[in-house]
Amino acid sequence: MAAVNEDLLEAANAELRAKGYAERDLAVHPAPRGRALLKGNKLLSPLADEADVVLRVVRELVPASSELGTGTLRPAQLRASL
Repeated sequence: MAAVNEDLLEAANAELRAKGYAERDLAVHPAPRGRALLKGNKLLSPLADEADVVLRVVRELVPASSELGTGTLRPAQLRASL
């Protein structure tokens, strides 16, 4: 079983904190088979992929919490923007 790169997970979570998200609202967690899982109250359903892809999504596609407001992110829209 492949291990998740903890440095990538921490980098993604640091980006999310910098964008104003609390862990309950949006965070990256380790997932089976060396993947990463983006999940939280601000996401319609979890998004699972390779850790470097999830980090790219967080850096490039997830807006600041203040920009999202009361909205909800949709994984399909995030994937379509990759």
